[in-house]
Order: sequence, then C-alpha cells, then structure tokens
Amino acid sequence: MRKNNLSLLFSLILLAACEVGPDYKRPKIDMPNLGDTRKEVDDFISDGWWSVFADSALNNLEKQAIRHNCDLKQAIANVEIARATAGVASADLLPSVGASGKSDKSFSSTRGKGYMPGLSTSRSSTDYLGTVGISYEIDFFGKYRRANEAARANLLSSKAAKEAVLLSVTAEVAKAYFQLRALDAKLAIAKRTLKTRQRTCNVYKSRFKNGYCTELDYLRVEAEMASVNTAVLDIESALSKVETAISVLIGANPREMIVHRTETDKAIERMRIPSNVPKGIPSDILARRPDVFQAEGQLIAANAKIGEARAAYFPSISLTGAFGFESRSLSRLFSGGSDMWNFGSGFALPIFNGGKIDNLNDAAKANYNKMLAAYEKSIQVAFKEALDALASNRKSREIVVSRTRQVNALKKGYHIAKKQKEAGLIGMLDLLDVERGLLSAEMELVGALQNQLNAVVDLCKALGGGWKTNDTTKL
Repeated sequence: MRKNNLSLLFSLILLAACEVGPDYKRPKIDMPNLGDTRKEVDDFISDGWWSVFADSALNNLEKQAIRHNCDLKQAIANVEIARATAGVASADLLPSVGASGKSDKSFSSTRGKGYMPGLSTSRSSTDYLGTVGISYEIDFFGKYRRANEAARANLLSSKAAKEAVLLSVTAEVAKAYFQLRALDAKLAIAKRTLKTRQRTCNVYKSRFKNGYCTELDYLRVEAEMASVNTAVLDIESALSKVETAISVLIGANPREMIVHRTETDKAIERMRIPSNVPKGIPSDILARRPDVFQAEGQLIAANAKIGEARAAYFPSISLTGAFGFESRSLSRLFSGGSDMWNFGSGFALPIFNGGKIDNLNDAAKANYNKMLAAYEKSIQVAFKEALDALASNRKSREIVVSRTRQVNALKKGYHIAKKQKEAGLIGMLDLLDVERGLLSAEMELVGALQNQLNAVVDLCKALGGGWKTNDTTKL
C-alpha cells in the first residue's frame, strides 16, 4: 500500500511538472554583419548618447524631458501595470487561503414542526462558526505557468517599450534643438542681409527722388528688400513654433511655454560633430535595440498563450479544505469537541462547447504568427535605419564640405562684385544677383549643418541609444 501511494504521489508530481504547448525558441533570422567596429560605437550607445555633441544647453533639455515628458510618464505607468499583472499571474500558481466566521441566532415558533413540547428545552438557539479555508487548483497541464510566462514576457516587452519611448523622445529633443539652432543661424544671416538691402534701398530712394535713377531700378531694389524681410518674418514664425514644440517635449506647463525661451549654447557651425562615426555596425548591436526586444517580448507572450489555450482541452483538478470550530456558545467555541474539518477534490472536463476551445487555440496560433511577422519586421527596420544612418553620416559630411566651398567662393565673388560696382563696371542689380546667390548658399549651408547633426542622432537611435538588454532580465 505504501509503495502504491509513493508511486501515485511521484506520478502526480511528474504530471504537475509538464506543460502543454511549445517552448519558446528564438526564430532563426539570417542577419548580415555590417562590420566589426564595436569600439567605434561605444560613444553612440551610452546612457547619455547626446553628450557626444558636448552642448550644455542640449544636456539640460534632455534631463528635463526625461523627468517631465508626458509620453514617457505614460510608458513608465504601462510598465507598472505590466508588473502588477505579472504579480497576479504568479499568484494563480499558489494556494488561496481565507478565513470566515459567522454567528446565527434563531427563535422558533411553538406551532412549528420543529418545536416538540417536552423535548425542546428552549425556543431560541445560537450557533457560532469560525473556519479557515484553503483552495488550490493543481496546475497539471501548465495553464497557469503558461499564463505566468506570458505575463512576464509582457512585462519585458513593456520595459523595452518604455526604453523605446525614451529613445524616441530624447532623439526628438535633440533634433528640435538643432532645428532651433539652425533657425537662429538663418535668422542672423537674413537680418544681416536685410540691413544691407535697407541701406541700398534708402540710397536708391534718394537717387530716384533726385532723378539719378529710374523708378524701375528703385522698385526692383525695394522688392529685393521686401523679399528678405519676408524671409525674416517666416524664420521668426518657425522659431516660435519650434520653441513651443520643445516645451511640450520637456513637459513644460502652459505658462512656462509662454514665457520660456530655449537658450542655445553656441552657434550651429561651432557645434561638435563626432569624428569617429563607425564605418560598419556588428549585427548583434542592432539586435539589442529596445523596439526589437519589445517585439520579441510580445512574441514570447504569444507563444506562451498557445500553451495556455491548449491546456483548456484537459481537465482542471482542484483541491479544497477547511478547518475550524463550531459551538452553540461563544465561550466554548475553542474548547474540546468544537473542532471540525472537511476536505474535498473535484475536476472539470469540457465535453461540448460549440468549438469554443478550438477557436481559442486557432486564435492563439494566429496571434503568434502575427507577432512573429512583427518581430521579423522590427529587425528589418533596424537594419534599414542603421544602413540609412551610416549612409547619411557619410553623405551629410561631404555635403557640408561642398556647401562650405560654395559659400566661400560666393563670398569672394561678392567682394569682387562690390568693388566692380564701386568702379562703375557693373550695376546695382548685378550686385544684388550675386548677393541673392550668397544668401541662398548660406541658408543651404546651415541646412546642411543641421542635417549633419540629425544624421548623428539617427545613428544613435538606430543603435538603440543607452538601452541595456541586461535590464530586461530583472523582472
């Protein structure tokens, strides 16, 4: 008999240890190696990756965004929700214990069938009952373990999603700041040109009044001045919009958005551009991106849900028990003879449910395929963004060199044209044509400098910023 009991217990333990459904295995994806330059990417995957620009004003904006950005606050709250949900799933693996107590008092009628003259000593009765109950569903087929696995995977995914939001917000702050700097530089160029045009317009206005030039020449000079003045107004309008956009990113309240003026550290042309941009990126660096981990967490959860759905085909076995005390007198509730207990077990097995379980299993498998496609796409996007960022960094630097050469040539040409104008070799309209070309080239150079800075931001974002994959194991 003892051997039979031990065999039965051992069988139950083995059965409780099994889990239906597939165990998760990371899908095999043919990932090319974009280069073995791990040391070159260290600066771009640090926690404060934006420090590569060595700009104190940008650093302050990033700190404010990390503390106060509303999108980031929502993402942090989602992590806490996922953590609590994982705690609920873990609790389902444990027995539940509860206590209860009650007191009943009744008074019977002398005309009722329960009252027997001569036998019933009293028409009133009191009963006290206190119990502690335990219930436990044996997880023979891993339904709750798969649910716990899915909840923990969702927690991992939510952590990665929070880091993805953080990376996106900090990248947007950096790009908005660079746009602000570019607009400041363009505004300075436009205002400088506007002063020159105003002086020229005043000269031609005086000459026209005194009959030394035609009205057509004066009107053309005035139109050139108005054109530059319009450019100044457009830039000032864009500056205002960028400042309010930055205010939203850093979580400023509405009043601060009105009085706030984002300070810049130095001119855009003097900003530090990292010189050690990598020529290639190891593929495992891209696999550490938070959006890739987020997609894989969802894939792990979907895989576990297959096992949870499959467990519905099998019976659920539960154990219940209670022990306590019952007495007609409160003073004798815990005395000898008042103790009581009960123990029971039961099982439930689905026989017919109109195909509900089959459909739930089909839905779980389809959801896994959906998450698998999303995971594969996240890796494809990671490689695309990395390749684009590497190409943009190379080309943007070449464009800056070319634009700088163009501006330097036009500046020399402008000084020559001014001397020719003073010597009477060319007219004012010819000089204005040269000046217009210089203005356009200087604006385009500022845009090229901004694109160069944005390309570095895109590279840091493509590499995953300061995301550490080891953090996801601390669930």
